Amino acid sequence: MSRLLNRVAGTPKPPAVAGFDGIQRYWDPGNDCWMAKILPGEYYVTRAAEAVTTVLGSCISACIRDPQLGCGGMNHFMLPEEAAGGNGSWNEADGGASTRYGSYAMESLVNELLKLGARRERFEIKLFGGGRILPTMTDVGLRNIAFAQSFLKLEGFKVAAQDVGDVYPRRIVYFPATGRVLLKHLRAIDSKSIASRETQYRDKLVTSTAGNDVELFD
Repeated sequence: MSRLLNRVAGTPKPPAVAGFDGIQRYWDPGNDCWMAKILPGEYYVTRAAEAVTTVLGSCISACIRDPQLGCGGMNHFMLPEEAAGGNGSWNEADGGASTRYGSYAMESLVNELLKLGARRERFEIKLFGGGRILPTMTDVGLRNIAFAQSFLKLEGFKVAAQDVGDVYPRRIVYFPATGRVLLKHLRAIDSKSIASRETQYRDKLVTSTAGNDVELFD
């Protein structure tokens, strides 16, 4: 039975890169390929001809690949809120939980690609998300965008394409082997459920960053 589940339309399920076996993957007949679905706080890299997808509200996804090797991946992250009485912005020189969290989310994706043989100077990077999906919420998306753009600039990376900000959620489908991205701006009716999920995720981050050592991912 497991062999049947891993083989659809005659296409075998590609092996996951070590450490990413827990990411949900399924056959997507519309795109005729295997698809990895990532949730807030997750990331995924692959060297196979498969796609990576996620839905973004105020969160950010960076899509990074090495065009020469055809390997790449995507992350999905949000900066945690600073604790009450904290020392301010994520971009202060002495950093803080937010800086450590955002940097970890980006560096984890970059480092996993380097393990596959990718080269930093060949990276093609695309950035998505950071919408202000509910007018009653603070503009967390804008803060996430600013962090991601600043991080990439400080690391010497150029952004090849981006679709960030505005007031709608997004569904992203990324094909690391080719760099192709399918982007759909979702309806406002979808915003409430996405905002609810991200609020729960943000609350979890506040709890997880309360200690001295931050456990960033499950």
